[in-house]
Amino acid sequence: MSKLSLRWRVALASAAAILVAVVLLGGATLTLLDNQLHRSLDRSLRSRAVEVARLAASTPRLLTTPGTLEGRVGSGPALVQVVDGRGRIVARSGALGGRVLPPGPPLTGALHARRSGYADERLGDERLRVYAAPLGTLGDGPAGGGAVAVAGGTGDIDDTLRTTRTLVLASAVVAAALAALLSVLLTRRALRPLGRLTAGAEAIARTGDPERRLPAPASGDEVRRLADTLNAMLDTLERARENERRFVADASHELRTPLTALRGNAEYVARHGADREVVRELEDDAIRLSALLDDLLALAREDAAAASPGEPVDLDALAREVVDGDARVVLVGHGGRVRGDGAALRRAVENLVENAGRHGPADGRITVALDDTRISVSDEGPGLDPEQAAHAFERFWRGPDARGEGSGLGLAIVRAIAERHGGSVEVHGSTFAIALPPLRDISSSVDRTPADSDVEGTP
Repeated sequence: MSKLSLRWRVALASAAAILVAVVLLGGATLTLLDNQLHRSLDRSLRSRAVEVARLAASTPRLLTTPGTLEGRVGSGPALVQVVDGRGRIVARSGALGGRVLPPGPPLTGALHARRSGYADERLGDERLRVYAAPLGTLGDGPAGGGAVAVAGGTGDIDDTLRTTRTLVLASAVVAAALAALLSVLLTRRALRPLGRLTAGAEAIARTGDPERRLPAPASGDEVRRLADTLNAMLDTLERARENERRFVADASHELRTPLTALRGNAEYVARHGADREVVRELEDDAIRLSALLDDLLALAREDAAAASPGEPVDLDALAREVVDGDARVVLVGHGGRVRGDGAALRRAVENLVENAGRHGPADGRITVALDDTRISVSDEGPGLDPEQAAHAFERFWRGPDARGEGSGLGLAIVRAIAERHGGSVEVHGSTFAIALPPLRDISSSVDRTPADSDVEGTP
């Protein structure tokens, strides 16, 4: 893994990209410039050779006249040399001085093969571009049947290419340095909010303060969305931590009572021996403790269970199984079909019926009403007022007129089951209801994130 920071990795990548781009562009430019300059020189050499050939054919006597062969090709003087058919020099330009063009392949080919051509030659320390062409046999001049060679120096072309190459390399280095500098400045500015987020996260990790939040930048870019997402995650974690703390505290409190009773009765039996009343109390305490642990485990399973499609469940058949054999319970209406965990849904309805029996009159009637995918359970008691209804589905909350040794977790389990199935719960007076999505909508509803099952309000 690289030890360089993200800022410097971006800077180096930008510099390398700019350097490669400029070098490639410069290389292409140099190639095009080289070809263009050499083609221009070749055209000038050929044009000058054509002029000399015309002169040799029309007025051959002028070839030996001083100044006739003088001229320029490119940015330098033209070096012209005319030879006869036996390769002897007939005339040459003054720019050659006492020098003679080398009898290279172009001149040899023009004399013997009667074809024109180009070649790169050297004349002393000077690099030349040579073009040679055969001369016709018309006329009575001394150059008839010979050849003309025209040469031009390539030093200016080499100097131009060398200067351009140096300029390209210097430009590439400067552009890469500027790209690296700008990348450092821009990434420093862009990463400054991330630095603040990192510092805030380190402070939260160091202090363990669940109420602290990460600083969110004022911009609406990806960093702001990241900060908002992380803060929302911290909110969720804080609620989960608080819920866990409350759950452990409440569970410890609720477990302490039956455990204390069991312990006291066990000490009594150890001292005085067992009698029927003490044994019955031991059995009742054990049953109460077992029921409480069962409810705690059921609630823990619902909290940990992931929403899944499950299997089709017929609410009519489920409700009949719940009310079967209980003379106090009346079933009305017709239910639809949902998809989910049949055993969990049955437990939810059983908890509602048990809750109605605990809060309603001892000899009162309990009504289970089905309306498609809505199941409501009512008793003949006075019901809950709005303030009590707001706490009805909280864990370990029990109504003031409840009878029996309930755990206070029955309705909390109902809510957890309903929300895992994408549904909701509600209470109005003495009527408690579960609303579930129909079978055709369950695939989308199960993807919803369940609300926190510990801090409830009025549905």
